[in-house]
This record gives sequence, C-alpha cells and structure tokens, in this order.
Amino acid sequence: MPGPPEIGEILVQSDDLNHRVRELGRQISADYTGESILLVGVLKGALFFLADLMRAIDIDCEVDFMAVSSYGSSTESSGVVRILKDLETSIEGRHVLIVEGIVDSGLTLSYLMKNLGAREPASLAVCSLLTKPGRFKVKPDLKYVGFEIDDRFVVGYGLDLNQRLRNLPYVAALKQ
Repeated sequence: MPGPPEIGEILVQSDDLNHRVRELGRQISADYTGESILLVGVLKGALFFLADLMRAIDIDCEVDFMAVSSYGSSTESSGVVRILKDLETSIEGRHVLIVEGIVDSGLTLSYLMKNLGAREPASLAVCSLLTKPGRFKVKPDLKYVGFEIDDRFVVGYGLDLNQRLRNLPYVAALKQ
C-alpha cells in the first residue's frame, strides 16, 4: 500500500526503529543502574519514541513533558524558542534525561539544556531518536542517539508536517 503523496524515501523502517529503541533502553538501564530517572519528553515529536523507549527501560523511571516551539508552521527552525508547556515536576536533585524526536540545528536543545540545568538536577543528559549533524549551529551534547540522518525534512514516528503524518510507523523524508 503506497504512503501519503508527500512521502519520498523511507529513511528508517519500523523494524529498525523498534530494534534501536530496545538497544537504547538497555543502554540507559545499564548506565543508570540503581538510580531513578525522570524522562522529559519534548512534545509533540518525541511522543512515540518516548513511549517505546520507556517500555524498553527496566529501571525505575518517571515521565514528564515539555512543549516548546521553534518551528511554528515552517519546515525551518526560527531559532526563537518558546515554552508552551513546562514541567509539572521539580527536577532538583534528580537524574533527568531529555527525550527528543529530532535534533536539527541544536538551538532548541541548547535552550532546553540551559533552562533545565538552571533547575539544579543531579544530572542532565539527552536521548534523541534522530540527529542531523550537517545542520548543527550549536554542537549538542548528546548522550544517546538513535540515528544520524542527512539534512532532509522528515515525518513519521511522531514527527510531523503541520501536525500531519505523525502516525506513520517509519521515518520518511518528504518529496523534494
């Protein structure tokens, strides 16, 4: 069955996503053995990844969410970050893992790291499903990465185009 007409090349198949998320869950569990971690999902793009990742982690963990905007309705990051939804939980003294769907320019993540770092967590790290190293304007400190991809606008597995195409079970580039 063909996908939506906007979809070009499939970059990461569903089976590859599932396999890599399980690997990341095992690595995070091993790295934080004996600790409790707070997973901070960055809405809305990280939702699918966060849900699957949390199920792959076998240590004590909690979840909270932030919603930030740097894109608006564009396919290019504006570099201006707005917090639309903040955490409901204090992170002071806690091990915090930011869970991102994609790190593009690094600007939004840099802002989040500074913002959350000022709240005095015991540790602060990042897990991103996808990165676009060729687009980095700020080199992010990423502890866990699922896949590196080329500089293409992608959708699926939670990532969207104007709130559409999040439900695709794979990650695909838009047609040029």
